[in-house]
Amino acid sequence: MSKTVLLSLRLKTALAAAMVAGATLSAAPAFAAKDVVMAVQSTFTTMDPYDANDTLSQAVAKSFYEGLFGFDKDMKMINVLADSYTVSPDGLVYTIKLKKGVKFQDGTEFNAAAVKANFDRVTNPDSKLKRYNLYKEIAKTDAVDATTVKFTLKEPFSPFINTLAHPSAVIISPEALKKYGKDIASHPVGTGPFEFVEWNRTDHVKVKKFDGYWKKGYPKVDTITFKPVVDNNTRAAVMQTGEAGFAYPVPYEQADGLKTGGKVDVIAGPSIIQRYISLNTKQKPFDNPKVRQALNYAINKEALVKVAFSGYAIPAEGVVPKGVDYAEKTGPWPYNPAKAKELLKEAGYPNGFETVLWSAYTFTTAQKVIQFVQQQLAQVGIKAQVQALEAGQRVERVESAQDPATAPVRMYYVGWSSSTGESDWALRPLLASESFPPKLFNTAYYKNDAVDADISKALLTTDRAEKAKLYKDAQDKIWADAPWVFLATEKLLYARNKNLSGVYTMPDGSFNFTDISMK
Repeated sequence: MSKTVLLSLRLKTALAAAMVAGATLSAAPAFAAKDVVMAVQSTFTTMDPYDANDTLSQAVAKSFYEGLFGFDKDMKMINVLADSYTVSPDGLVYTIKLKKGVKFQDGTEFNAAAVKANFDRVTNPDSKLKRYNLYKEIAKTDAVDATTVKFTLKEPFSPFINTLAHPSAVIISPEALKKYGKDIASHPVGTGPFEFVEWNRTDHVKVKKFDGYWKKGYPKVDTITFKPVVDNNTRAAVMQTGEAGFAYPVPYEQADGLKTGGKVDVIAGPSIIQRYISLNTKQKPFDNPKVRQALNYAINKEALVKVAFSGYAIPAEGVVPKGVDYAEKTGPWPYNPAKAKELLKEAGYPNGFETVLWSAYTFTTAQKVIQFVQQQLAQVGIKAQVQALEAGQRVERVESAQDPATAPVRMYYVGWSSSTGESDWALRPLLASESFPPKLFNTAYYKNDAVDADISKALLTTDRAEKAKLYKDAQDKIWADAPWVFLATEKLLYARNKNLSGVYTMPDGSFNFTDISMK
């Protein structure tokens, strides 16, 4: 193989890989001399991060968009388009100084007016953007001068800067917003290292080097092509043939095979992605905490990690995974089927019960998880019918339910990563009583007044010791109440050609490729 990773997607090789994998990878046109192809798991929903709920679309948008703040490879917050910030004593006003000399890819100057235009847009309910709830605490945004922007909040909200580091909080060219309006998703213009070229909705997204990027000497490759390769086998095959220089996620069961040949590095990165099964606490039998605790005892998490994740995960150690600020280690729940049977008997279910277990995903690992859980539950007398939901079914049956009393969800296998890097966004959308569907994602319909109070109080204080105490109390109570079956924190497995460097998967499942380079 030459010293370049992949310079084009050749139809002949693609067909050969697809025959091995039982699927086809369509041909794409020849690209530039330093084109990196990144094979990803699914198609993209939008190129407007403010209107995206999926991590992948936001990750791809990082190539052409940047925000005021971001995260490094360890999820530690860093300045990006912001130079510094101050907070008023009452916690209501955040004043941010901006980088100078930055331009958008259309030549427009980056300044405070551009920041204001973006946050005025997302905080306007009439815009109907999916990320409105993340920024609804902003009362107003003011451009103090060209390089100073001031956010005034409706009430103190201590994770605010972390929220501005979320991958959706990008700064779009205000001129592009005026020009394209609601069609901005098809015409993104940012300050990032790459310029948007095209989005073929059924095939790929392509970006090219932005020569006017403010970070001198970057980027170091000419183009990146993000290629959805849904089939796991095909995604592994295109790495083996050299048709892709980077692939994520790598099927756990194919990791060893990819390592052979010496051309590909397979890397298991740390993750803040928590996998769990929410239990509908408003309906029998899951309204009984003894039943919920029994389910946690009934499942062997160590065996689950080996069977479903090929060892590339760890049993869940708490409500919030390690790597998220204020996470507490409270577990894992031990495997004890005898204790599970005892609790079921005490709860009035000596012979178990019948239920339904849905998965939010259809991919192979998720199928393995729900099948393993089904087998484990059967050993304590619980008969669970399992079903992997397609995206439309998930929206209809789970995310759009209007009434907890009639919501059809019972047991629901899903995952979450707090892309703000802080415990608020790991707890509030999933476990606060204000977050029942369809508003947010508390699919357990869990309500604990003390937990609600802890989460609310933590938003009002910037004292780290006080916040740590409140978040610990909340996590301890949630762990004991067991509104979830706490399963695993997975590792992020990705493959990278040995000639490629400076690109990696972030702990939240997104990418970083500012430093991407090819030998």
